Amino acid sequence: MSRLESMRRRLSAQIDGINWAAKKIATLEGDVLEMGLGNGRTYDHLRQELPDRRIWVVDRMLKCHPSCIPPAEDFLEGEAEAMLTRLADQGHKMALAHYDFGYGVKEKDVEEGMRLSPLIAALMQPGGLILSQQPLVGLEQICGPDSIAPDRYLFYRTV
Repeated sequence: MSRLESMRRRLSAQIDGINWAAKKIATLEGDVLEMGLGNGRTYDHLRQELPDRRIWVVDRMLKCHPSCIPPAEDFLEGEAEAMLTRLADQGHKMALAHYDFGYGVKEKDVEEGMRLSPLIAALMQPGGLILSQQPLVGLEQICGPDSIAPDRYLFYRTV
């Protein structure tokens, strides 16, 4: 599979996964967390699909498309550990989280996901959903929508 085909597969998985999760959390209280803003595409889709939810965004730096800049009060700039801890210390709870951190080096990305998993879990409402490109630990892995290959995107529910 070419890198271009892989990218199409990833983008389709993100769209289908967010749409699926937005329906699943319809009756669950809580905010939404976007971990890794990047260009802002998934953040923009979350805004579209969940217009009545507050969407927190964590990233090392703000470098997204100008149309995807989150409100200043919802953007936490800095290292993930500190920003996730800050949200937890302030008592915020998430119904949905999208994990999109990454360095582009598989081993490093997997290690970061494992390290951040407990911090993410502490932020989640019981029954909340987490969508992730990387494996996470200490969470219940579930099947996502049928349109997404099991190895392309990972889905978790908190208990």
